[in-house]
Amino acid sequence: MKKRPNILLFFTDQQRFDTIHALGNPVIRTPHLDRLCREGAAFTSTYSPSPVCVPARCSMHYGQYPMNTGCYNNGMPMPDTRSFMDVLTRAGYRTHGVGKCHFTPDGKALRGFETRDIQEELSGPGDDYRDWLIAEGLGYVEEPHGMRGEMYYIPQPSMLPPEKHPVHWIGDRSIQFLEEQSGGDRPWMLFSSFIHPHPPFAPPVPWHKLYRAPLMPLPKVPQDPEHLHTFINRKQNRYKYRDQGIDQNLTRNIKAFYYACISFIDYQVGRVLATLEKTGQLDDTLILFTADHGEHLGDYNCFGKRSMHDTCARVPLLARLPGRFEGGRRCDTPVSLVDVAPTLFGATGVDGREMALDGVDLANVLNGAAERDTVHSQIGREGERQGGAIYTTVTPRWKYAYSAPDDKEFLFDRVMDPQETRNRAGLRMTQAALKALREKTMDWLRSGGETDGLDGEHWRRIPAPEISDDPDTGLLIQDSGWRDLDLPGYTHTDQA
Repeated sequence: MKKRPNILLFFTDQQRFDTIHALGNPVIRTPHLDRLCREGAAFTSTYSPSPVCVPARCSMHYGQYPMNTGCYNNGMPMPDTRSFMDVLTRAGYRTHGVGKCHFTPDGKALRGFETRDIQEELSGPGDDYRDWLIAEGLGYVEEPHGMRGEMYYIPQPSMLPPEKHPVHWIGDRSIQFLEEQSGGDRPWMLFSSFIHPHPPFAPPVPWHKLYRAPLMPLPKVPQDPEHLHTFINRKQNRYKYRDQGIDQNLTRNIKAFYYACISFIDYQVGRVLATLEKTGQLDDTLILFTADHGEHLGDYNCFGKRSMHDTCARVPLLARLPGRFEGGRRCDTPVSLVDVAPTLFGATGVDGREMALDGVDLANVLNGAAERDTVHSQIGREGERQGGAIYTTVTPRWKYAYSAPDDKEFLFDRVMDPQETRNRAGLRMTQAALKALREKTMDWLRSGGETDGLDGEHWRRIPAPEISDDPDTGLLIQDSGWRDLDLPGYTHTDQA
């Protein structure tokens, strides 16, 4: 009897959809992701169920939209139900997670994995990467993932050499696991999850000069970009120190370092693929590569995630498995991270029906066996502390979004205006499409009992919270807490 296929899920944080050379980006260098495009399928209209770290990951692991997981924002707890890791483990898979999981409320929980090599952004004792750095004599490096807070969007070379960098550590631990499984009787599932290219953008030397700022393209800023902003964009620009004017040289440097982070991840993907080949496991392994959400990178004069724009809500998704995902296929049907779990179950024959999945098997979408013309996404929800919600619906032709804090609808023509430069919601000739997409969105919310933002057949108007006109109010302050930063005689730890 043929063994079930192994599973390798590469996952990145804050990698936007248009960052793979083979899929049309002429600047970035991603030879190993290009290989996955050649040998597998690329789903070029993949959307995050929520372009925010924790809810996006939660939706992927549990195969449900946020309204069904109950997780809408960072800091909210994930459900106590079965994850796809749990189902695979009970079906006999050897399951292991390497890197960032961002589990809540317990960041070191297993949530169905048999074992984990833990690497999180702001983590103390018990973080395996942190403990390894200390053992290597590098405990003095206070912020190995880059300086956060005030330096969040300041490009910076890593304080660590490539072989000690957190991205390389993910590659090392993934390779170690694969070598240990070679020749084993059990199929395995490996979640190989990188914190990069999440800011701060801190690639190691010499990768930090792989791309040079003067050669980088400028951000895409359409005419009158403010008409495309929402309350969440304005709030995010403020707390990430990016609301006091645009410096185009800095912005091009940001993109150069962001691309360098992705190329360094690509290098690790190549190392892992080489290990699969060397151990004879490559063609027996379902390989997926995707991300939780994207990053504006200055497009629309915005920075960060939390947006209905493709720059943030749309992510890469590659799949390779001979006989199932092969031949350089491209699929532009809208799909979602909620489709990952059913895809794993479809490829392995594991019964995942107990998870009440919202998604479908991507192999069936690729081959036309599954009907799929709509996916959804949301940021927050009405009544929660982050300041309102954005609800989004995507079809092959249109993208509709409603920003509750702004009480404003958006309609983008994905065919005629793929850069999303103009809002078509106010045009007389698009009212039929606007109404149809509004109804789809409301019906989706009702199906999950998400009706706080609805007033019958209309949206419920809820005023947006105010953003202070003081530019120093609401700025992000973050420290890792790995080391004591007190400097006797200089710091004032006794101040009120």
